[in-house]
Amino acid sequence: MCYRIIRLTDKPDILETAARWFHEKWGIPYDAYLDSMKECLTGKNAVPQWYLALEQDTIIGGLGVIENDFHNRKDLAPNVCAVYTEEEWRCQGVAGALLNYVCTDMKEQGIDTLYLLTDHTSFYERYGWEFFCMVWGDGEPDMSRMYIHRT
Repeated sequence: MCYRIIRLTDKPDILETAARWFHEKWGIPYDAYLDSMKECLTGKNAVPQWYLALEQDTIIGGLGVIENDFHNRKDLAPNVCAVYTEEEWRCQGVAGALLNYVCTDMKEQGIDTLYLLTDHTSFYERYGWEFFCMVWGDGEPDMSRMYIHRT
């Protein structure tokens, strides 16, 4: 099986497909993804950015970089968000490849520190991320883990 990783800015014609894909995976309103992705396509700022893993023209994984992934620590920015790999592609390195790609791409744009909010343990460490602190997710009853990646 073969796939490639792209920035949305490299293939803007899939804007609506990408927004719908992320909406279906995370339940965040479609328009929120669409607005963020449209801002990404303006090219005015390094953030937000959106990345996709594609097998031919089918999205098999993706993630974004936004200022804040719905948590109380606004100073911990920007945030990798919406990391998702289709179930049949899991355990094949897709998420790791996406994470490595985004870290390299952000560094090329002058951003060498990224944050990521998650409840997972041990997964992100495999790709150079370190546990940083606990934060409150917006409207969440329990704190979540914040990771940091420095390049």
